[in-house]
Amino acid sequence: MKKRLYLVRHGQTMFNHQHRIQGWCDSPLTEVGKRQAMAVKDYFEGHGISFDHAYSSTSERCCDTLELITDMPYTRTKKLKEMFYGELEAESERLGSRDPKECETYYVRFGGESSNAVRDRMVSALKEIMDRKDHQSVLAVSHGGASFNFLRGIGADMRPYAGGITNCCVFVLEYEDGGFRLVECIANPVTDSQ
Repeated sequence: MKKRLYLVRHGQTMFNHQHRIQGWCDSPLTEVGKRQAMAVKDYFEGHGISFDHAYSSTSERCCDTLELITDMPYTRTKKLKEMFYGELEAESERLGSRDPKECETYYVRFGGESSNAVRDRMVSALKEIMDRKDHQSVLAVSHGGASFNFLRGIGADMRPYAGGITNCCVFVLEYEDGGFRLVECIANPVTDSQ
C-alpha cells in the first residue's frame, strides 16, 4: 500500500535573507518565512490534505514552520536536522561550496559533516518513520541541504534543484515496499519581494 510523505523545507530565516550558512545554528523566521508557511497551510487545506503524523527537525526554524502549517501534535527529531557545517556555521555563503560532489567532503575539513552522512541519516530516518504501521500521510519539516541529500539518496532527478531548494517548497513522495518515489515538488508562491 502506497503511503504519502510531504517533506517541507522551513520558511525563510534571518540567516537565509542575509546569505549566511545555516546548519545546526539557528535564526528566526522572517515575516516572509511566516507567510511562506501560511501559504503551505493554505495549500494543504485547499487540497484537502491532512496528516496522521507530523515530524520536525529540532531546529526552531523548522518547529516554527510546522506550527504555522498545522496545530496538530508533532514529534521533534534530531535525525531531520540540517547538515553541520562546522567552523563555517553562520559565516557568509561565499565560503561554502555549491558543488554536490565537492560537498561530500568539503565541510569535513572545517569540523562539519559530509553530505553522504547527511544523506544516509535522512534516508534512514524517513524510512523508519514511514515504516510505522499507522503512518499513511506524514508531514515532515526539515532543511534545504538535508532535503537535497535525501532526494539524492533516493535517486531522484537532481537537475531541477542544482540551484538550491527554495524555502517552504513541498516535496510530495510516495513510499511503498521500503522505497521512495518523488511525485512532485510544489514551489512556494511567496517570495522575498512580497
